[in-house]
Amino acid sequence: MRESSSRRRFLGVAGTAAAAASLPIPARASGEADAPAILGGKPVRQTGFPSWPIIDETDERAWIGVLRSKKWGRLVGKEVDRFEASWAKTLGAKHAVAVANGTSALVTALAALDVGPGDEVIVPPYTFVATINAVLMHHALPIFVDTDRETFQIDAAKVAAALTENTRCVIPVHLGGSAADLDTIQAAAAPRSIPILEDACQAHLAEWKGKKVGTLGAMGCFSFQATKNLNSGEGGAIVTSDQALYSRARSFQNNGRTTSGLFAYERPGSNLRLTEFQGALLSRQLTRLEPQSLTREQNAQYLTQLLAEIPGITPAKMYPGCTRNAYHLYMFRYDPAGFSGLPRDRFLKALAAEGIPASHGYDPLYREPFLRNTLESRGYRAIYSPARLKSVLDQIHCPENDRLCAEAVWLTQTMLLGPRDDMDQIASAVRKIQKHAARLANA
Repeated sequence: MRESSSRRRFLGVAGTAAAAASLPIPARASGEADAPAILGGKPVRQTGFPSWPIIDETDERAWIGVLRSKKWGRLVGKEVDRFEASWAKTLGAKHAVAVANGTSALVTALAALDVGPGDEVIVPPYTFVATINAVLMHHALPIFVDTDRETFQIDAAKVAAALTENTRCVIPVHLGGSAADLDTIQAAAAPRSIPILEDACQAHLAEWKGKKVGTLGAMGCFSFQATKNLNSGEGGAIVTSDQALYSRARSFQNNGRTTSGLFAYERPGSNLRLTEFQGALLSRQLTRLEPQSLTREQNAQYLTQLLAEIPGITPAKMYPGCTRNAYHLYMFRYDPAGFSGLPRDRFLKALAAEGIPASHGYDPLYREPFLRNTLESRGYRAIYSPARLKSVLDQIHCPENDRLCAEAVWLTQTMLLGPRDDMDQIASAVRKIQKHAARLANA
C-alpha cells in the first residue's frame, strides 16, 4: 500500500480509469439503475482521462534536431542554456540552473547555501521523501514542523518556535501546486537572516501575491519528472536572483568547475547536468504550460464548488496570499462520518470502480525506517552525539499531519485537463457513493 500511495506510481497510472477494471466487482447485479459499480452497477465514467504527456510534431522535431546535431550533452550544446533563460524569464528570476531531476535541484541548492554537518533544516512532514533525503545527503538534521490540515501545507505559524541557533535553512514545500504561507515563514526567518529554500517541485507557475513561487526565497527548486506539469521524463531546475548562489549552484552541478576552463575546479560537486535532449523537450513543453495551467485552474475551481456541497468532503483551502494554484494535485479531505462510516480505503475502491482513479496520498513520512536508519548510521554518529540524534526523533510531534494522512484523497493533474463535464462526473461519482455508503460499508 505504501508503494501504491507514492505520488510517482499513482500519478503514472491515474491517467486511465482502466485500473478500476481490476477491482473485484461482485457478479450479482443490484437491480438498481444507480447502484455503485463496485456492487454491479454501471460506472459513472467508462473512458479514461487525458493521457500524459501531451506532445505534437514540434517535440519530435526538437528531439530529432538534437539527435542529428550530435551535440547531446550540455557542455557542447545550447538547448539547455536556452531553456534556462526561458524558465528564468517565465518565473521572473534572474538565473536558472537546469539539473538532472528535482532531487538534484534540492541537493544543489542546499550545497549553494552551504548546508552541512551540524546544521538544522526546517521541513514539512507532508512532502515527498526527496525533500528530506536532500537534507540528509548533506549530513544536516531535518526538523519537522507540523502540517496545516486545511491547506495540506506546513503550518507556518509553528515555524518560529522550531528555529534555533543551529537552523541553517527553512524549506517550505508548495504541496500539490498551492503555496505555503510565505509571509509568515519569512517573518519568522528574516530576523535571524535564515534563508528560505522553496521546494516548488509540484508548483510550476503557482503564485504568491502575484509573484511566481520559487522566486520569493533565496532559491527555488522545480522538478520536471514524468508526472509533473512541465515534463521531460526526468529533470529539474534551481532559480535564484542572487548572483553568488547562482554561481555556486552552477558550479556544483558541473563537478565543481569554474567558468575559466574545462579542468578548473573551485569546490566539491557532482555531475547533475541536464541533457540537450531534455532541454529541447522542455523548451517545447514550456510553450503549452500556460494554457494547460489555465485549464487546470478553471476545472479545479468548478470541481471545488461541486465537492464543497457534499458533506464529508472538504477541498484543500488556499491561503489568501496564494493568487494562483498550479494544481499538480487536486486534494481534499474525506470524513467517513459523512458517508455512513465508510472507510477511506473502501471509498477509494468504490470511486475507482466508477471510473475515477484516486490515491490516499502520503503516509507519515517520519515513521518510515529510512530516517531512524540514517540518524543511527556511522556517518551521523561520527558527527552528532547520541543525545542530539535521539532528540531529533523524540521531538517529532505532528498530530495534525497524522490526521491528514488518514483523511487525504488526491486526484492527479491530468484529470483536470479535460472538459468541464469531467468534473461533473467526478462529483457525480462521489455523490453516488455517498448515497449508497451504508450498503458499501456493510458489503
